[in-house]
Amino acid sequence: MNIALIFAGGTGTRMNSKTKPKQFLELHGKSIIIYTLEAFENHKEIDAIVVVCLESWIDYLENIIDKASLKKVKCVVPGGKTAQESQYNGLKTIKKKLNPDDETIVLIHDGVRPLIDAKTISKNIQSVKKNGSAITVTPAIETVIMVDEESLLNKVLDRSSCRMAKAPQSFYLKDILTNHEKAIDEGQLDFIDSASLMMYYGHNLHTVEGLPENIKITTPSDFYIFRAICEAKENMQIFG
Repeated sequence: MNIALIFAGGTGTRMNSKTKPKQFLELHGKSIIIYTLEAFENHKEIDAIVVVCLESWIDYLENIIDKASLKKVKCVVPGGKTAQESQYNGLKTIKKKLNPDDETIVLIHDGVRPLIDAKTISKNIQSVKKNGSAITVTPAIETVIMVDEESLLNKVLDRSSCRMAKAPQSFYLKDILTNHEKAIDEGQLDFIDSASLMMYYGHNLHTVEGLPENIKITTPSDFYIFRAICEAKENMQIFG
């Protein structure tokens, strides 16, 4: 079983939206989160979807999921105080409600990465089956530097060995859930993502290369890029 765990828990402070969290902003009458969910809904290898959402927006999300006729979404669960806690809530729900086995794969993805493509989803699943993990990345296309506490340039990194971490980040459910429980037991509650948590507990993480347009919509300029890409794709379909 392959399960997508989608996070729609952000409040969107950097988006400057006064009315809705960023995942519910609309393009052509469709919320960003629905574009994301449709990518997994329409993928033949995805069996189920669980969404973690801001508790106060769960009713709204369930309503638009129903209107979009998304049949693979099995649960919408409330998030926690941190991204790590929200992820754990979603993983616990999968274990409790979806009858997973030891071979169940979970693809952890941001609700505000709506441009995820089918090939990258497939590559994630294949990598977990082969290597036990899949961290989606793209090549660094600009020079990456390190600075010290006074913002002085400390080191220029070799761009050829640098990658930008994206999503999905994918694992066997039993592995990622076990390590979440270890982190809770040990009071390690500040991991920024699944990759950092799994690395902390000694796992070798394998990367898969995704497409550069798989952006995370965080700021107004990100939204405009998303709109431009969507409109370019529509024009390609219209004009061939």
